[in-house]
Parts: sequence; structure tokens; C-alpha cells
Amino acid sequence: MRRTRILTTVLALAAGLLAGTPPALAADPTQPAIAADTYTWKNARIDGGGFVPGIVFNRTEKDLAYARTDIGGAYRWQESTKTWTPLLDSVGWEDWGHTGVASLASDSVDPDKVYAAVGTYTNSWDPGNGAVLRSSDRGASWQRTDLPFKLGGNMPGRGMGERLAVDPNRNSVLYLGAPSGKGLWRSADSGVTWSQVADFPNVGNYAQDPTDTSGYASDNQGVTWVTFDESTGTSGSATKTIYVGVADKDNAVYRSTDAGVTWSRLAEQPTGYLAHKGVLDTENGHLYIAYSDKGGPYDGGKGRLWRYATATGTWTDISPVAEADTYYGFSGLTVDRQKPGTVMATAYSSWWPDTQIFRSTDSGGTWTKAWDYTSYPTRSNRYTMDVSSSPWLTWGANPSPPEQAPKLGWMTESLEIDPFDSDRMMYGTGATVYGTENLTDWDSGSQFTIRPMVQGLEETAVLDLASPPSGAPLLSALGDVGGFRHTDLTKVPSMMFTSPNFTSTTSLDFAESNPNTVVRVGNLDSGPHVAFSTDNGANWFAGSDPSGVSGGGTVAAAADGSGFVWSPAGAGVHYATGFGTSWAASSGIPAGAIVESDRVDPKTFYGFKSGKFYVSSDGGATFTASSATGLPAGGSVRFKALPGTKGDVWLAGGASDGAYGLWHSTDGGATFAKLSGVEQADTIGFGKAATGASYQTLFTSAKIGGVRGIFRSTDKGETWTRVNDDAHQWGWTGETITGDPRVYGRVYVATNGRGVIYGDSSDTGGGTDPGPGPDPSPTSACTVTYKVTNQWSDGFQADVQLTNTGSTAWNGWSLGWTFPDGQKVTQAWNAEYAQSGSAVTAKNVGWNGTVAAGSSVGFGFTGSWSGTNTKPAAFKLGDRICTVS
Repeated sequence: MRRTRILTTVLALAAGLLAGTPPALAADPTQPAIAADTYTWKNARIDGGGFVPGIVFNRTEKDLAYARTDIGGAYRWQESTKTWTPLLDSVGWEDWGHTGVASLASDSVDPDKVYAAVGTYTNSWDPGNGAVLRSSDRGASWQRTDLPFKLGGNMPGRGMGERLAVDPNRNSVLYLGAPSGKGLWRSADSGVTWSQVADFPNVGNYAQDPTDTSGYASDNQGVTWVTFDESTGTSGSATKTIYVGVADKDNAVYRSTDAGVTWSRLAEQPTGYLAHKGVLDTENGHLYIAYSDKGGPYDGGKGRLWRYATATGTWTDISPVAEADTYYGFSGLTVDRQKPGTVMATAYSSWWPDTQIFRSTDSGGTWTKAWDYTSYPTRSNRYTMDVSSSPWLTWGANPSPPEQAPKLGWMTESLEIDPFDSDRMMYGTGATVYGTENLTDWDSGSQFTIRPMVQGLEETAVLDLASPPSGAPLLSALGDVGGFRHTDLTKVPSMMFTSPNFTSTTSLDFAESNPNTVVRVGNLDSGPHVAFSTDNGANWFAGSDPSGVSGGGTVAAAADGSGFVWSPAGAGVHYATGFGTSWAASSGIPAGAIVESDRVDPKTFYGFKSGKFYVSSDGGATFTASSATGLPAGGSVRFKALPGTKGDVWLAGGASDGAYGLWHSTDGGATFAKLSGVEQADTIGFGKAATGASYQTLFTSAKIGGVRGIFRSTDKGETWTRVNDDAHQWGWTGETITGDPRVYGRVYVATNGRGVIYGDSSDTGGGTDPGPGPDPSPTSACTVTYKVTNQWSDGFQADVQLTNTGSTAWNGWSLGWTFPDGQKVTQAWNAEYAQSGSAVTAKNVGWNGTVAAGSSVGFGFTGSWSGTNTKPAAFKLGDRICTVS
């Protein structure tokens, strides 16, 4: 499955990006009242769903490993649970490009340190420059140094690497290979400052397609990897010999033998190929290089594997097959640190019938394959595959030989043998992370077992979400893997939507009064672009396309399921009665309009395009433009009709250079009122009403009171509660959002690469959102929950929930405690902190000072510890001792 990971509506988004750090929310009578709630955030489990171009093991600490993704952040392996922990959820709206990780490096001298080179696109799609993030607590918190150029975590060539490397002898020294002709960069102070290596002679010259006017495929892929020869240095002194790969088919590898002072092209090196990976076996003095004729990760039609003897300068072609027999490039290069001479590589761009993995135990002298033909098309595999934990990886396919389901993989740019365990291997694909824990059975002639090793790593791009009032709680439309029906949010669904399998589902809808009727539309290379279900999305059948359809577009189901309106790519808006066997063109509405249905009247549909709202009262046959004015003419717009009330419509969107915000209509779109105080809004969704409330709960990804976040209102937008916090931002969340009609407070958030995030409120009673209340001294009854959520050798992360169990609201709070073991707070979010000795005080920030009776507020922090990390025994709110739960 090819992954075209381009941020939806990225050009419109760029115009609305914020600059700088969001200010705290201040009291302002013109703004809606703001409060805060404590939410628990999880992923609706899919497990994977995207390309993992890099896996990095630490060389000195067992079981410490990281994975980088092209648009979904970075992760750390948790050996105790065999799961991945996300590390970049704190990336905010204005820095959304930093969810693309171009490279990652783990410090072998100080394993607590990890670095990430971040930035998604080097062209205009990402308006911001790249950055190097540095962490001294394994990614629990980060500091940032901005770079004077862009990085491309989702650009062509992103599987090459690693571009970022830490000197294994003097770990204050790092190198970074830059794209776009920016050369090689060096830091001498552990990533705090960076400067270009002026004497490095080659910035690269290879671009996938120099004629691409968008700048995506025409960018110079630049300096692609850095490898240190640790045997040429001693602890505390800079490593003398460094190898660097460059995207230049005639001059692919350079070397320095004086710790980076001077550089020269390696003599007699192969030409005509790009060096995707350079991995050094210092025990035997061999530098292995995997070559391809293209930059990948999709393309690559020829390739070679070479071995360079570092002592003699001798080059040896160790390719496992003849050049004429390759239809792929090589990558996924790794060596077994426990068994020098064992080396593996992949045919990363072999899409059909499968990828291939090669293994040698004699330094490339001879090779065996993960699979081979007995007699074509019959295959004999050295492995078995168990995808029971992620059964959708078969894609519901039953292919003809030599293809198999599940596939061994595709886009296999990163394969790593655990440096402490010869039996463990992990490799990334375009859809998951696979691995094995009995790899050496390969050498004995037994089959080794491959399983997904991906739990916790969620990497789908979410295009639409729906939470019906009955049936499955969640239906999702996803890029690249189609979408899923979740009957249990904590379990991986058995299969994505099939019959047909869309590469990307762009829109879906259900009939409000008959939720068993569901429609979805999407992209497909050949075949219909619309499908229907009569059992709430459990099973599907294909509809037919109107003439000219080239992509999914948006779709709406009548309130009772009796008809549908579809606005596909490549054709105008169409309508149908029944299940889309015959479509007719709608009149009065432009092609490309967004369409939605009224949730009460089955004959009423709505549309929007370029500042104009359209209404149909005859099932989509004819539309009439509303006289409503002031709606956004630019940027991205999304709107929805409220269930249960005819003609109640909410519209969000716009751009910062024009109309931008949230609008409400109670007359079916004839007029709209803009909500004052909602400065920007990009999505709107509805959930179960709060107890005692007469209106459904609203959710939006918005900027309110100067702060970007996920907000909730239980009083029709008069007051708002920010429900996420600075540790949970997930980059760009502007595609879609929905509440849950059955669970008060639950919200489903669409991310662009972190999957479907859902949050549950601590306010389970569902009271109204608190506005500014009285200003008592915050000494009323209180309860504190203190939880250590992560801990490592000298650091930890904790979450604190403070609940107002009194009868009056707080307008400002200050919580104090004493650490029993000398712990120190190093960083806090959602609270200002001060520490004197072992005594700590945490105070509200501007936007979360108001806490209604019965409500809670939460904050978190990272800290350091030594010896023991005992929890505080007591907490005081002012002079009042809180109950500890």
C-alpha cells in the first residue's frame, strides 16, 4: 500500500498558524468563560497503520530502543509490556511539522539522552523550519533548537539514514546531515547549538523528480547518513574516523580521519547508486553499504550491497543476487553485534510479490533468503507469520501465488538486530513494525516466527469520524488503511473496511434515525468509490459511480437512510435514492462542495463552498444558495447538523487572513451567528448532553482565549472548557472531531499521524461547564490523586489531579507538598511551580484557575530522584489539608 502522507488542507492551514508561545488565558468580558477539566487520553487501538522508516537501538543499554515515523512522532520501547510509548504528543498546533521525524539518535554514553531531528516537509507545505529536539529523560520532556532550514520527515528519501548521530566517544558532539543542499552540520554542546561544517565538500545533488514544481519530489535529498568508527577514539575524545553518505550517485561516501576537520571522497567507491545505509562492523573492520538507484521509500529498481575494508581500503561487491536480477534497491542494513560477521539487508522496494530479507553469517560471503521459490509460483518460507494481534494486516486478501497474505512487508527501509540479543530483530514496513524473538532459528534450518511488535505505536491519518447512537461506538475514515469499525476501543478490530478496500476513506456517514445504514466514499486505483452497509458498518457492498468520479470527496446519508448525496472528486454533486445504483446530478450547487445531511428531516441536505451555504429540501435534487453572509471564503471549512433538532447547523473554519471561527444557525442555514470569543475553530462535533443540560455537548479544535486546544461546551457555546493540556496536543487536529452520544464528556479527536485519540472526562457527573465563579480563598475541601506515570534510572514523570470537593468554586488555587526523598521538579505543565528544598508549590496558570465545586483540575511534571522515589504523604490547598486518594 503506497503511502502518500500529505497533510490535508496544508496550504490553508499554513495561513492560520500561530506564532510563539500561546499566552495564558486572561479574564476578558468579551471572551467566553474558560475552565479546565482533567481528561484521560488513549488511542482507539489500531496498532500501526503507517510507515516506520527508522528503528534505533541503544548500543550500551539493553532493551532501550526507539522508533521514528514520517508524520506521527517518535516512540520508546517499553520492554516490560512489549509496547511503544509516544514521545512527541506535546507538539502543538503551530509546530505541527515537528511530528515528522527525519532522524533519531540515542546516546550510547548517556542512555538517558535522546535526540530527534524534526520537520515534515522541506517545501512550502510546512511553513516552519526544522529543529533538533534533545531530551535527558528518554523523551519524557524535550528542549528545542530551531534550525535555519527545513527537514523532511515525510519527504522522498526519508528511509535513508540515520542522518543524526552522536559521537560514541565524546557524546557532546553530534552530526546532522541536512537536505536541500544545506550540507553537514555539527554540534559540540549536546545539540544546544549547531553550525555548518564548512569544509564538508558535497551537499548532494539527487532529486527524485527535478521537474516537480511543488518542490516535493524536486528537493535535493542531501546528506543522508553519518556513521562513527568508535574504534578510532577513546572515552572523552572525539572519534577520529567518520563516514558520511551523500545523495550523489558518483560521490556517495565521504570520510574524515581527523574528527571532522577535513573530509575526502572514499577512493574507488562504486558509482551509479545512492548509499541508503552505512553500517560499521568494528570487530572485523567492515563498513557495509546498501545501495539503490533511487532514494525510496517507494521507488528503487536496481541495487547492490558492498563491503569496504576500513584497514586496506578494499571494496567487495557482496550482493546476494546478480545486478541483472534486481528489480529493487537494498536497504534495511544491520549487523549482529553479538555475532560479528552476521549481516542482514532488505529489498525495500520489492512490492511484488513481497519484500525480501537477506542474511549472511560470513560477512557477506554467502547469503540466504527469507523466502525462495521451490518451483514458481510456489514459495518456501524460512519464517511463519502470526498476525493474530493485528489481524487486519492480511487486508482481507486471498491472493494468488506467489503473493501471500499477510505480506512480509513493503518499504522495509529499517531492519535492526537487537545489539544485546541475536534472536531479536525488528523491522519497519509501510503499515507496521514486525519482529521476531527466535531469529537464529533461520541459521539452523528451522522456521522463525514473525509477529507485529507495534502495540502503542499508532500512526494513522484520520480523515473522518462518526459515533452513532447505537451499534459500534466509533467508525473511522483513515488514510492509507481505509478505516475501521470499533466495537471495543481497547481492542484492535479484526479487519478494516473491505468490499471494497479503499486506499483512503475520505468521508463516511450514518443515517441518524437508522444507524445500521452507513455510507463511505474513498480513493481507489480502479473500481467504485462508494460503499454501503446495512449492519452498522460490519459488512459492506459497493455502489456504482457517476461518470467522471476520480476520488472520494464527501458524502451524506439522509436522516432515515432513504437517500444519499455525494460530492466526489472529478464530478459534480449527485444524489440517489436507495443504495447508489443510480445517481443523478444535483443542481444549484458547485462541484467540490462539502455536503452534510440534516439529522431529522430526510429530505434536507446542506452544502458549503467558498463562503456560500446551500440547502436542499428535496433529497439533494436541487440546492439553493442561502443569503447568509460573513462565512469564511478561504481556508478549510467543516460543518455539521445537530442530531434531534431540524435546521440546527454549526460551521467551523476559515483562515487567519479572513473570516475564521465558529458559526451557528438555527434556521437551516438561512442565517448564521458568529460566536464571539472563538477566535479560530476548525472542527465541530456533538456528544451526550451534560446532566441537567438541555443541549448536546459541543466539541471543537479551536483557539479560544488565546490558547489552541480541544474545547468542550455544555451550554451552546456560552462557556468553554479546555479538555486537553500542553502534554497532549498531537500537532494538527483540524480534520474532524466528534463526541459520543452515549458517554458524556467522551471526545474522539482526529490526528494527522497519531491515530484516533479519545478522551474521557473526570467530570463523570456531567455538570455544566463552570464559568468564572466567586473568589473564595481556596481552602475548601479537596482531594488529591498523585500518580507516577513513568520512571527511569534517575528521573520520573507524575500526574496530579486536584478535585474541589467543597460547595463553592475556586478562582485560583495553590497546592503544596513536601517530597520525602529529596526529589526535584525539573519541568511542569498546566501549573506554575516553585521549589525550596523539598517543599514544592504548584499554582494554577491563567486558564485553569477556576474550578467549580465537584470538578477537578490536573497538571503534570517531570522530576529527578536518587535512591527511592516515595510519593508525598500529604498535600495542602492553602491551609487546608487535602484527602489523598
